[in-house]
Amino acid sequence: MEQIVIREQRAVQSVEVGGRLLIALGQHGAPMSLKDLAAAAELPASRAHPYLVSFGRLGLIEQDASSGRYALGPAALQLGLACLHQLDPLKAATPVAESLSQAIDQTVAIAVWANFGPTIVRVIEGSQPLHVNMRAGTVMSLLGTATGRAFAAVLPARSIKEVLAGPQGEPRRADRTPVKDVDRELELIAAEWKRHGVTRALGRPIPGVNAFSAPAFDHEGRPALVITALGHEDVFPATWESPLAAAVREAAAAVSHRLGHRG
Repeated sequence: MEQIVIREQRAVQSVEVGGRLLIALGQHGAPMSLKDLAAAAELPASRAHPYLVSFGRLGLIEQDASSGRYALGPAALQLGLACLHQLDPLKAATPVAESLSQAIDQTVAIAVWANFGPTIVRVIEGSQPLHVNMRAGTVMSLLGTATGRAFAAVLPARSIKEVLAGPQGEPRRADRTPVKDVDRELELIAAEWKRHGVTRALGRPIPGVNAFSAPAFDHEGRPALVITALGHEDVFPATWESPLAAAVREAAAAVSHRLGHRG
């Protein structure tokens, strides 16, 4: 879904070739022999070896003295940690959300978990007007909206109950019916998300408006934010098999990938 346009610029081919070896090591997740590493990078072993020597001098890779296998080195670790510290989940999610909105021509929102629960931080509107009272700073119902349910599906029950005991008052579903057994409700929400990869709202709490939501995770597997797509029921089919549900799932996965999640 997300497309990044790279302008034609002068490049150093040897850097790109060597980079394939580092990427292969990172994707494999375990030390590799020269033969396997070269094959993964689609290089002859004789061509791969000089690159590995240079990377070893820079500390980007290291070779086990007994097995001869190669692994990422301390310099690669420092680069990875620096990248993680520089990551801004909202910055990573915004281009994905914008691409999603353009692809499906519907309103897309990004929400984070804040003091009072699921809070909207960005809204990207589609070309079709959608009159909803949702803007940056809006706190969403935890159990009564697709956005809130996406957080409820993946956050610890303790965090959910703390919010439900606060300003949101008595736990209620989208149809305003009270939730008597919160633990059971959270189990159902989690099962719904595990089965479909998204949560949804069908014409409630906003009459005539449907929504799908999915959480995105950071490199430690923690939910960083939720992406929600919503639209009028006439043009926003809310069956679990809807292409819109698939688009939201893919967008959340793309954000998770950007944040270093390897789920």
